[in-house]
Amino acid sequence: MSQKLAAPSATDPARPPRSGPLAAIARGGLPAFQLFLDAYRDDVWRFLVSSAGPEDAKDCFQETFIAALRAYPRLRADSNLKAWVLTIAHRKALDVHRRRATGALPVAEITEASGGEGSSPAEARDETLWGAVHELPARQRSAILLRYVADLPHRDIATAMGCSEEAARRSLHEGLNKLRKVIA
Repeated sequence: MSQKLAAPSATDPARPPRSGPLAAIARGGLPAFQLFLDAYRDDVWRFLVSSAGPEDAKDCFQETFIAALRAYPRLRADSNLKAWVLTIAHRKALDVHRRRATGALPVAEITEASGGEGSSPAEARDETLWGAVHELPARQRSAILLRYVADLPHRDIATAMGCSEEAARRSLHEGLNKLRKVIA
């Protein structure tokens, strides 16, 4: 027999007032996984669409949250949940890039990759920019995406990339310099 857990009542005097979907953290524990998923799914989705591409984002998204669900019971209560789940998403996106690099990508027919009719100069510039982002080395691309898509501070970028904060700053700086040369 399955049993549903009710969310704590805002009027319950035995519990602190709810301040959002992750109020359990304020009480010193981890939120229920569904609350965690609801709180961070949009951030993870945006990051994966930007880093892995729209075609692979769905698979990466599912793999990210399956891996998170498996590891969730072992997570410390004081963990930075956003940085943790984006680290998992970052690694899943890297797996996609590795798979792409090792094999040919089958297509039904070859089409020219021009801007096409109806594309504005701003759209063409965006395509050029994102094309340049995807051409960056993996560490620089990851630093750019974690900073400007996931909106993480340098400290959390370093955590997600598994490096020091200085190395994360350097990767971001070098990536931005390369992008400025392409866009200028």
